Amino acid sequence: MLVVVGVLATALTVCSIVRAARNAPVTGGQIPWMIVVEAALVVQAGVIGVLQARGHPVADAVLLWGYVVTSLLMLPVAFGWAFVERTRWSSVVLAIAAAVVVVLQVRLWQLWQ
Repeated sequence: MLVVVGVLATALTVCSIVRAARNAPVTGGQIPWMIVVEAALVVQAGVIGVLQARGHPVADAVLLWGYVVTSLLMLPVAFGWAFVERTRWSSVVLAIAAAVVVVLQVRLWQLWQ
């Protein structure tokens, strides 16, 4: 699941970087990508919750859940910002938020090992 979310968030990052390079704001075409990534993050949080409930050991459960919650909040906050900011910077904000989700996926993988 971590790889799937990472790949989807990377695709959203690249798409947003291309839009920013073209001096274009976030458009309706990027919203379905955000929804797909967010849905994958929700499923991932559920899977992590079930595995934790079954006793899967994790080095630091508080840090793990901090990363999970932060991942869940990044794209909705970026979407809100992009909805208000109708310049190329909305694409930059979305690219940064999606890149942060990718980094958090790497950190989740490291904690889960």
